[in-house]
Amino acid sequence: MIEEIYNYFTIEMFYYWVNLGVLPFWLILIFFPNSSLSKYFVTSIFPIFILAGAYIFIFYKSYLNSYDFINNFSLYLSIDHLSDLFTDKSYLMMFWVHFISINLFTGGWIVKDSQRLLMNKFLITIPLIITYLIGPIGLLFYWLIRIFYAKNINLYD
Repeated sequence: MIEEIYNYFTIEMFYYWVNLGVLPFWLILIFFPNSSLSKYFVTSIFPIFILAGAYIFIFYKSYLNSYDFINNFSLYLSIDHLSDLFTDKSYLMMFWVHFISINLFTGGWIVKDSQRLLMNKFLITIPLIITYLIGPIGLLFYWLIRIFYAKNINLYD
């Protein structure tokens, strides 16, 4: 049975499951940011454990397929080296899980920070959607709203 599960999770299938798996977390963040579900399941360490497990699984599958992990360090040499790394589906999937994890963490931080400042939950809906799609721009958009809402500019907290 474990063999069947292992064989089921090809890189392509894993891609679909990771993308579908984060959607409930994002929907809770966007529509129910003040709920207990958000507090205990989304803005906690829970989704990070799940995504870290997914990352470790991909890492392990790549190791079994004799992936050259030392070659990953070539991404710092040039944009061409980075482009070459993205031709490998294992590396691309590791990158994708990394990207999804950071965006979800950022969305959770936005929700917690907005609750700390007693911001209206409807006010953070657009930055959360933008963060889901293009992380850093959503964070910038939230920060701009936060400046006007909090009526001060802090470069650190």
